[in-house]
Amino acid sequence: MSDLEKRFERAQEEVTHLPERPDNNTLLELYALYKQATDGDIAGDRPSGFDLVGAAKYDARAELKGMEPDAAMAAYIALVEKLKAF
Repeated sequence: MSDLEKRFERAQEEVTHLPERPDNNTLLELYALYKQATDGDIAGDRPSGFDLVGAAKYDARAELKGMEPDAAMAAYIALVEKLKAF
């Protein structure tokens, strides 16, 4: 396991112990970065407009399409570090 992967796993643990729950936009960003790092580009159709949460998650992931998994891990770690600083 690379150093980046170890730091990514640590950030996943640390995000569950933040002093304050992040706002919904930040949660979507964390979700999208995590999924891009672990699953790669999103596939499939966008959920209908009636599935607001599913559509928001899809859109957040679609914005990261093409981002390399290592870059997504690094961005996730940086975001968690930023959240810990507050």
